[in-house]
Amino acid sequence: MKLRDLLGNDAAIEPAVAALEVTGIALDSRVVKPGDLFFALAGSKTDGARFIDAAIAAGAAAVVGDHAPDGCKVPFIVTANPRRALALAAANFFPAQPATIAAVTGTSGKTSVAAFTRQIWERSGHASASIGTIGLVSPKRTVYGSLTTPDPIALHRQLDEIARDGVTHLAFEASSHGLDQYRLDGVRVSAGGFTNLTRDHMDYHPTVAHYLAAKLRLFRELVPPGGAAVISADHECSAEAISVAQARGLRVMAVGRNGDGAGEGIRLVNAEVSGFAQELSLVHRDRAYAVRLPLVGEFQIENALVSAGLAIGTGSDAADVFASLEHLEGAKGRLERVGERNGAPVFVDYAHKPDALAKALQALRPYARRRLIVVFGAGGDRDAGKRPIMGEIAAENADRVIITDDNPRSEKPEVIRAAILATAKGAREIGDRAAAIRAAIEELEDGDALLVAGKGHETGQIVGGEVLPFSDHEAVAAALATRVA
Repeated sequence: MKLRDLLGNDAAIEPAVAALEVTGIALDSRVVKPGDLFFALAGSKTDGARFIDAAIAAGAAAVVGDHAPDGCKVPFIVTANPRRALALAAANFFPAQPATIAAVTGTSGKTSVAAFTRQIWERSGHASASIGTIGLVSPKRTVYGSLTTPDPIALHRQLDEIARDGVTHLAFEASSHGLDQYRLDGVRVSAGGFTNLTRDHMDYHPTVAHYLAAKLRLFRELVPPGGAAVISADHECSAEAISVAQARGLRVMAVGRNGDGAGEGIRLVNAEVSGFAQELSLVHRDRAYAVRLPLVGEFQIENALVSAGLAIGTGSDAADVFASLEHLEGAKGRLERVGERNGAPVFVDYAHKPDALAKALQALRPYARRRLIVVFGAGGDRDAGKRPIMGEIAAENADRVIITDDNPRSEKPEVIRAAILATAKGAREIGDRAAAIRAAIEELEDGDALLVAGKGHETGQIVGGEVLPFSDHEAVAAALATRVA
């Protein structure tokens, strides 16, 4: 592909350079192949310009960046926004995309919304896929991953592959990092969803306002005018999200207790717990629907309604969509019931931020006639300010708290635990996560409920610079098996 076709009009290129043939694109000098176009991106930890010589030595045909180094031995294309240029180049290099794409953003619920939307489309007969924290799930391939929003090259390669596999409908997670770093530019988004906004990623975003602005870039710049904007209407930031979407000329669909049941949106009239399900009364376009949602927790109602809105907003029949809600299966590690001991249910959830932990505990309270027990920790090298907040939430919402390790990364695990314990009065400290889970299961009695929070679907524990094999699912299963034996 010629350089001019790869970069389009986003950068000023001399005619001779524009005609240069490029055989690939790369942002990591270690994977550059002869003929590649190398993008030198400035990051928080290092500057890609440091690796230009290495990329050229590996055969890079040209380099893109925001400032040209002295004596560059290959053509250097200067652009004010190399990150966006990379995303658009990736979209041009991998041109195939599913015809219908829904992106969902928000602090919590993105993984569930992506999975639910995929399931709804599947029941309507569409070849559907989802991309996010748990990886890629599609009819012909499942690839587990760890990044909510992949880098632009990986993302567009996946879009191209699944489109060529026949996938017509895709739901994917749009993280604040991915939106702020222009990773999603070039994706032809048909509809956008917004769940909620609570404290998270304060190690990256300087303020909550900056965090929200990054999220709202989905509506402000990526969903095209006329596209659907499905917004949970029950939060403080909902009005701002709706305003941004309206200014863009999007079809706003407000969902939730404050949803627009008379119009495009969905209004939740009533919800009642029914075993491990919930009976919902909904209104859409002034028509009432009764739905038995087979999921635990009010936050799953929000996720289900955003998913329903995304499906309806991209052309699915409303009656079919609401009928599909009765068949939803929770995403792996999202308030997932994984076993029981002495009649006490055990749940695994990905909650690793204050609001998510509070919602998970509150969702399980109806199932704890005796004691609600929680095992959790906090990640290292992340927002340290949320640790005491989570400790306080656990102490307020659970009857028994066990503080353990999550992913300590480069921090000392005992320091992280101490920050949580400072506000989790009466909590027990067991650093070894498997031992903590085992101890919690050992004391379960009829009428109790146990939540193991923080890692959800993850299959590794990051300690120092090493990823050690670890799964909450497997740790629970091992503890239950030991007790049975």
